[in-house]
Amino acid sequence: MDLDAGDSPWGDVPSQSSHGTQKPGVEEVGKFTGGIAYRALLVTLKTPSATRSPVRRNPRGARKISAQATRLEAVDDTVDPLGPLGDKPNEGLAPVSEQAPTPPQKEPFAGRGARPTSATSQTSSAAGLGDSVHLEEDGAGFRGPPPVQPPAEGDGTKRQFQPSISVEEAAKPTFEITVGDPHKVGDLTSSHIVYQVRTKTTSKAYRQSEFTVSRRYRDFLWLYNSMHNNNPGVVVPPPPEKQAVGRFDTNFVESRRAALERMLNKIAAHPILQHDADLKIFLESESFNMDVKNKENREPDLGQNKGMFSSFGISVGGGGKFTEHDDWFHDRKIYMDALENQLKALLKAIDVVVAQRKGLAEAAGDFSSSLHALAAVELSPALSSPLDGLSDLQLRIKELYERQAQQDVLTLGITIDEYLRIIGSVKTAFSQRQKAFHSWHVAESELQKRKHTQEKLLRQGKTQQDRLNQANADVADAERKVHQARLLFDDMGRLMRNELQRFEKEKVEDFKSGVETFLESAVEAQKEVSFADPVKLLLRFTDESYS
Repeated sequence: MDLDAGDSPWGDVPSQSSHGTQKPGVEEVGKFTGGIAYRALLVTLKTPSATRSPVRRNPRGARKISAQATRLEAVDDTVDPLGPLGDKPNEGLAPVSEQAPTPPQKEPFAGRGARPTSATSQTSSAAGLGDSVHLEEDGAGFRGPPPVQPPAEGDGTKRQFQPSISVEEAAKPTFEITVGDPHKVGDLTSSHIVYQVRTKTTSKAYRQSEFTVSRRYRDFLWLYNSMHNNNPGVVVPPPPEKQAVGRFDTNFVESRRAALERMLNKIAAHPILQHDADLKIFLESESFNMDVKNKENREPDLGQNKGMFSSFGISVGGGGKFTEHDDWFHDRKIYMDALENQLKALLKAIDVVVAQRKGLAEAAGDFSSSLHALAAVELSPALSSPLDGLSDLQLRIKELYERQAQQDVLTLGITIDEYLRIIGSVKTAFSQRQKAFHSWHVAESELQKRKHTQEKLLRQGKTQQDRLNQANADVADAERKVHQARLLFDDMGRLMRNELQRFEKEKVEDFKSGVETFLESAVEAQKEVSFADPVKLLLRFTDESYS
């Protein structure tokens, strides 16, 4: 049974269930609750939102406010940039959005200038910017805020495209080494050339950043051998070879000085060799000979091509014939042999060219002497003057040929000779890898012998317990040596792969630089020869004399 609004003491209609049964009244609920809960329930039920219609229910969360409705009327305000309420917004004006205003973005104004045509997708920032930005009216409507200028290039944008280097490269020490001031010292029997080695470095391993020491050729040779012994598998840049005849000649001393300087700079630029203790002794020690003797006394085995192998207790020997099982190393050996033959042929051709240039220089000198003698006996000054000029010209040509021959040796010839010696260092690294392979197999054969002895003692029973314990210890030691020899051989193989890749990269760069310098010097020399053509000069002198 439905209740009227007047029957309820609170003036509302109680809700009914779908089955038509009436829910308990509030007074009955109040009998089982306290006074505070009863008053709270009473206040809640007296609110208009607490009444429920038996026919239709409002969606959950919607509240019906019992307030007097206010009718909104459109106001004729054409000046208002937002337009009249309820009407269609003006096309020249920014549309009004029901959402929150979008904050301004740092982008060009052209990207925000496109106006949407659909009424459902109208968005604008005019409402949010109208209080803070003064809008000016023009013929097309109201203009928006001025565009935000993009950041000037040169701060963050330019810094973003700068190439970055790794931490290892940034922390890598730099070396600048020069070898100069070669001078002869000693008497007739012990005379030799001494060089001044100047070093500038950022390495913290040295006491100073700049220092100078005096070294002779055998000191460079000691450094090369020590580097090979301390770093098996590394391709060490070699010094120039010895020469018994003409070792005090000016051209030979200069070419040797340049080769020694390139050697030291390549060693100092190597990521492994630059940290070697022997390099520090060579570059920095003031008492070099004494330091070398003390080092050899402390480490007598390191001077006998053992180095790293002896530190592990591994015997090093030549072994038998080595058969390469790695195709990569087999191909590199064949390539190195072919490259060595080609460089030897190229060096021989360079020597022929240098010899021909020296021959031309000598012939030009002889021709100049003959012309000068002929001009001296010539009675006619009209002919003696051109002959003297031609004699002087031949002297210039002689000097040009001699200088060009020297440049051929110092540019392309020294590069070819250097890489022939580096190929020798590569072959030395290959031989060290072969020694590591033989040491590994020698250790394996020794392990097999000790295991055989151990098995023999095990078959004899417990009577040989002491010998069995010793045999077990020998087997464990042999296994350790086999493991170390195998690891050393594998590490040397990986190291040599990196070294040969480094060799190829440096070879391309050095030969490119050498060939460019060689061609530039040849072109400049040819220009000088063309400018000083003796026939043209003689004809010009003759014409001037007879005119």
